Amino acid sequence: MKILFMGTPDFAVPSLKRLVEDGHAVCGVFTQPDKPKNRGHKLAFSPVKEYALSREIPVYQPVKMKDGTAYDIVKELDPELIVVAAYGKILPDEILNAPAWGAINVHSSLLPKYRGAAPINWAILNGETETGVTIMRMAAELDAGDIIDTVKTPIGPQEDAGALTARLAELGAELLSKTVISITGGTVRETPQDSAAATYAPMLGKELSAVNWPDSAHKIHCQIRGLLPWPAASTTLFSDAPVKLYGAEETGTEHDAPAGSIVAADKAGISVVCGDGKVLRITELQAPGGKRMTAAAYLLGHPIQI
Repeated sequence: MKILFMGTPDFAVPSLKRLVEDGHAVCGVFTQPDKPKNRGHKLAFSPVKEYALSREIPVYQPVKMKDGTAYDIVKELDPELIVVAAYGKILPDEILNAPAWGAINVHSSLLPKYRGAAPINWAILNGETETGVTIMRMAAELDAGDIIDTVKTPIGPQEDAGALTARLAELGAELLSKTVISITGGTVRETPQDSAAATYAPMLGKELSAVNWPDSAHKIHCQIRGLLPWPAASTTLFSDAPVKLYGAEETGTEHDAPAGSIVAADKAGISVVCGDGKVLRITELQAPGGKRMTAAAYLLGHPIQI
């Protein structure tokens, strides 16, 4: 099938790669414009652009989707199907309706739960134990199109958003492969979403970072896991400036000290009492201006007196 692919981050690459490996004619790739990266502000290609160029697939990076420029490109490419995976732009109806088979989306949640920009993060932040990928028909309303197929997977108790993203990307690629086969074979089935059951996963912001130690140990652990790799949970509990938290363990032990009390600081990590009396052990962090390191390494230069 002749397919136009639209995607930007790492999550989208396995889906594009699978389409290529399955022998489809990927006639072009839409991805977000190059953006400055790191301190040098050098323009960086998106992961999707890097892969597309490695396979000599034409890459297009329209700044706007509604001024006619993007539509003209779509009409010229004349795809039979548009596949979208974490593109990051809303497509106007004229583009959605241009291909004979329309447009489908690889979405990293079990719709109608977690429509929006950050479904993987919010699933972890909210303490979900299961998530998945949905292939849906794209519609004008955000992530509200008919469901074509889904795949479910448990969320590991220590799994963070970065690790879960990588797993869901592979599951999504496999599901996409099966979906395209069902479309070309005329066996595809589509089910309307129950909008009354919809929940939303808005973009993340730094305002979510600060840890509130009176919260439960499990909630804080979910916050640490869910905010990776950005913006990362943070605390000033053992530093004047916010320290980013990259790893933690729910110890299962309890302590009668007030919430926010540090009760151990050793090779195992920094153990803090939370609001439910349970102890959470910080195992990995990043001090201001420093590198990501184990809590044990941090303590060598920043000893904490108990």
